[in-house]
Amino acid sequence: MLTVDFDKLEFKPGFRVLDAGCGTGRHITEAFRRKGVDVVGIDMKLSDLTKAKDTLGAMMVAGESGGGEVLMSVSDITKLPFADDTFDIVICSEVMEHIPGHELAAGELIRILKPGHALVVSVPRYFPERICWALSEEYHTTPGDHVRIYKKRELKRILERRGVKVEDSGRAHALHSPYWWLKCLVGPKNDEHPAVKLYHRFLVWDIMEKPWITRTLDRILNPFISKSIVLYMRKGNYYGA
Repeated sequence: MLTVDFDKLEFKPGFRVLDAGCGTGRHITEAFRRKGVDVVGIDMKLSDLTKAKDTLGAMMVAGESGGGEVLMSVSDITKLPFADDTFDIVICSEVMEHIPGHELAAGELIRILKPGHALVVSVPRYFPERICWALSEEYHTTPGDHVRIYKKRELKRILERRGVKVEDSGRAHALHSPYWWLKCLVGPKNDEHPAVKLYHRFLVWDIMEKPWITRTLDRILNPFISKSIVLYMRKGNYYGA
């Protein structure tokens, strides 16, 4: 399920899109459907990159891609291996909350973005995330898991002072928040708990079938318990301090 609303982004043939922290590829695969768009995915986890690459390869074979090129790389978001002003769109979804050096990461995401072009960053929303932290210490102390909780204004300040301007924002995945609260109650890694398995099956069904009733419920609940906050930004013609 996409966290980023791709209808809020403008894709053109020849654009280069970076998915920073692409995981198994949910956003990079959507970008790859756009005509003539080249995609680059980076992540620190090789197994996730391999899955994403396999999916992109299958899309090309099936004729589901837009005909662009693909590059995948194991890279650190705090020191990206790209020149300044390389990408037309940069997406970083559900990554910043994992990174101790998040301000370095913010600077890198903006450095490699072309002036006048779009950056999208999503993180867990403060209120639902605070509940997760209260329910489970393991949720935020296990290496590689979440190391901070963002308030929207804090994330906006970190990014805007480095040369972008927030133009829009959104909320996503209200139906996912209770799932994570449940996981925190029984143990974040306890995927075999009957209640967790049942809720997970419900979410998979919702993602695959997209029934109107759950889509409507998600929209109604998003202002209150959305799992993610999404910032849509544009880079100016300068770097912030």
